[in-house]
Amino acid sequence: MTAEGLPGPAEPYRRGLPGPGALLRTAADAVPPSGLVLLAILSVQLGAGFAKDLFAQLPPSAVVFLRIAMSALVLGLVARPRLRGLTRADVAAGVAFGVILGVMNLSFYEALARLPMGIAVAIEFLGPLGVAVAASRRRLDLLWVLLAGSGIVLLAPWGAATGTSWAGIAFALVAALCWAGYIVLSAAVGRRFPGTTGLSFAMIVAFVVIAPLGIGTGGADLLRPEVLLIGLGVGLLSSVIPYSIELEALRRMPKQVFGILMSLEPAAAALIGLVVLGEVLDAREWAAIACVVVASVGATRSAR
Repeated sequence: MTAEGLPGPAEPYRRGLPGPGALLRTAADAVPPSGLVLLAILSVQLGAGFAKDLFAQLPPSAVVFLRIAMSALVLGLVARPRLRGLTRADVAAGVAFGVILGVMNLSFYEALARLPMGIAVAIEFLGPLGVAVAASRRRLDLLWVLLAGSGIVLLAPWGAATGTSWAGIAFALVAALCWAGYIVLSAAVGRRFPGTTGLSFAMIVAFVVIAPLGIGTGGADLLRPEVLLIGLGVGLLSSVIPYSIELEALRRMPKQVFGILMSLEPAAAALIGLVVLGEVLDAREWAAIACVVVASVGATRSAR
């Protein structure tokens, strides 16, 4: 085998076609990194769309439990976490990471049950936007803060009949706060755990945290085959697949460019909500999402 994991010149004649891993790597290398980021965004938002569609059969807390359970199972098999050699501080960081992960997903799904997808993601995106602004500390960042704040003001249900609710906004803001904590803790956990075992460990912790609530609200419906199948799909689309794609994209592109492309996520969520769930947003809501996207792009470009 070559250093890249592809067959050497003589190997096709001895072994036949390349294995699945080599084919996947070749396929990934054929896609530009910007395309990989867009595929990751599409995967996450499709997962959220399928999850919201499942709310007709299960409450959001039960759907969150299914997603985290499936993600923990798959990640645990791929990157089994080991406690040997870890200090108490390492384990504490991993546990905190897992608690944040569980609360973030629960808050986001509760927001998703009360808001259109594009709006929920736009508000949640204030988390990484805040981290980017804190990392930059330029005067220009005040503009991005004001622009994002204007978007949230536009989304607030000041009038009578709107597609938003104060409870949904509150849950989305909690998810945004958790996302900011997730970004900060992920760097610490990445230094303490080898490879992807930190995320795998955190996902297991999140499973333990969410399990009592998810099982209590979902009950026997969680064992229905069709529900388990959709839960597996949501877990793969929302966590496992996009995380793997993002790692490959980050290997081949600057982090700042990656962050700018990820800023498109609220707009992608609104489009997926329209196509998958039939959620039609008005001009005011699209303008609010555009404010958050532009603010996120600007803050990412300013961050050092």
